[in-house]
Amino acid sequence: MPTVLITGAGRGLGRELARQYAGDGWRVIGTVRAPASHLSEAITLDVADAAQVKQLAARLKGVPIDVLFCNAGVIGKRGSRLGTFDYADWQNVFQVNVLGAAAVIEALVDNVAASERRIICVMSSRLGSISETRGETLPYASSKAALNLLARGLAATLAPRGVIVVALSPGWVRTDMGGAAAPLAPETSVRGLREVVGRLRPEDFGKFLSYDGSSIPW
Repeated sequence: MPTVLITGAGRGLGRELARQYAGDGWRVIGTVRAPASHLSEAITLDVADAAQVKQLAARLKGVPIDVLFCNAGVIGKRGSRLGTFDYADWQNVFQVNVLGAAAVIEALVDNVAASERRIICVMSSRLGSISETRGETLPYASSKAALNLLARGLAATLAPRGVIVVALSPGWVRTDMGGAAAPLAPETSVRGLREVVGRLRPEDFGKFLSYDGSSIPW
């Protein structure tokens, strides 16, 4: 039975990822910040808390993780624009979206390397594309651009160990973060993301891919 670990599995895309993987017979380990009855294996974790990340690593020592899905993230204050930046909030967005993902990957990389599939995915966003940016939602978008660089750098670092690292964009999805106007249902986005992950090969390391399998410019 393959194993997936999903951070931020309490709601939104993380919850749907957990549901679909479990439905296909995977062992699903989900990290949450509050109790979650929908998970058979739930671990309380704030990815921005270094001590909790270390505890996670100790708890899972020796457990192979086929797919590590760094999904936990925050959008920060909405409508942030030049002249109204909240730098404390911006710092928190980076702490969770970038440093939190880096800490979890560093803590669990040996677990991934010990598995059969050896895949690490970070949940990015098309807003993190520097080529396509229009200056919208800069705190969140800049954190995703940094997350993309982290993924690409770690992909090169971990390729010799056979670990595939990719950045994935779920599209604009109807979640608490995406809002009710988003065109994609979580089920559709996650189904696409899982198909992309299922097709990954070693030569795909370091790519930035959409839920529909298309490449996104950096």
